[in-house]
Amino acid sequence: MKMIKAMIRPEKFEAVKTALDKAGFGALTVFDVEGRGIQKGIRQQYRGAEYITDLIPKRELEIVVADEAAENVIEVIKTAAYTGKIGDGQIFVLPVEDSIRVRTGERGAEGI
Repeated sequence: MKMIKAMIRPEKFEAVKTALDKAGFGALTVFDVEGRGIQKGIRQQYRGAEYITDLIPKRELEIVVADEAAENVIEVIKTAAYTGKIGDGQIFVLPVEDSIRVRTGERGAEGI
């Protein structure tokens, strides 16, 4: 199994969620997070004054899937989150050792 963690633009969340649902991957966990990548923040203006926002709001998605579904999920997220501009996000893939469904006791891929 794999855990896919994706940091995406907040405004692309609904598009990504809808695309994942259509692809059959409806189960996910979502966090509102802040961070920065290679752009090191953004310059903004407010009432004529310029300031730098060091940490940029993002949405983090976590999805655990069977090994063979991981590439499909990655492609769905990449396509739906893409704008072509810096700050589109990042996707991380981590191994998952086990999954246990509390209600039934199912383990492994059946426990997802």
